[in-house]
Amino acid sequence: MGNRLSKIYTRTGDDGSTGLGDGSRVGKDSLRVNAYGTVDELNSAIGMVLAADGVGDEVREALTQVQHDLFDLGGELCIPGMAMVENSDIDRLENILDRLNEPLPPLKEFILPGGGMAAACGHLARTVCRRAEREVIALSRVEDIRSQPQRYLNRLSDLLFVISRVLARASGHGEVLWQHERRRKPKAAE
Repeated sequence: MGNRLSKIYTRTGDDGSTGLGDGSRVGKDSLRVNAYGTVDELNSAIGMVLAADGVGDEVREALTQVQHDLFDLGGELCIPGMAMVENSDIDRLENILDRLNEPLPPLKEFILPGGGMAAACGHLARTVCRRAEREVIALSRVEDIRSQPQRYLNRLSDLLFVISRVLARASGHGEVLWQHERRRKPKAAE
């Protein structure tokens, strides 16, 4: 890391702009800043999962590696032309996903976010991940972005769903199933 932050505020962003990793300046509301900012938010949401009680070693190890990956992914988005996320990172997510999903019972109903604090935080992280993926897609429509960041986020959202299922079951709370038949059937219009 070339420059260490010795002073946290610089006042250079007071005009609504921010510096990218290549030294160029863009609006703080640009698609690129939105994309890497949401990746940062996702990393914080995963930190909330890790801070919750009842996160087993396998999940903790996987999510800690994901946090490092997300820092790399944010760097790739912050520095136009940078390549940091690799296909092997996506393969690793798929392997973890398969391993954690294999012992779970098949889904027959939709699951509501909940199932204990760790699982609920996992579901929140999953929804932030989906937003980050949408923002990377929006950015890729106007700038050249490699496919790996989008693919990584897509796979990660699936992994976060499975991790939330694992955490809900491990907590003893269980998964919260959507009760689609709780409403009476609507009457036909008269």
